[in-house]
Amino acid sequence: MWFLQCLTATERYHRPMIARPSLRLYGLFAILAGAIACSEPREPIIVEEGSVMVENLTGTDWKNVRITVNDHFNGGVPSLTAGQRVNAPLSQFQSGLGYRYDRGRMSVYKVEVTATDARGNPVKLLWGENRTAQ
Repeated sequence: MWFLQCLTATERYHRPMIARPSLRLYGLFAILAGAIACSEPREPIIVEEGSVMVENLTGTDWKNVRITVNDHFNGGVPSLTAGQRVNAPLSQFQSGLGYRYDRGRMSVYKVEVTATDARGNPVKLLWGENRTAQ
């Protein structure tokens, strides 16, 4: 307690209350800033656990959204607003001949998403094999 004797009465009261919480706040801010800076950008198409997840990462709404799996199995939604996500089970995708996607016998190697944005421009996203279009 010898160090408390060197301080005046106001310094003994105010210094510990101001210094410690501000250090904690700066530490918390540094951790959050590091976590945000190191996070990876999200992918617009994710295939996992028997479903296809498509997220509209643009600032405009999409309409007539078509999802095609392995060039043959189709599905879709009428619209996808900016920031919205659709989670489609693979068992719901159907070919032009009426065959449903069978997870037990098939694996996903390609997903193509096509849509039209609010200005009428085409949107095309690819996942998997032959990822060339953007």
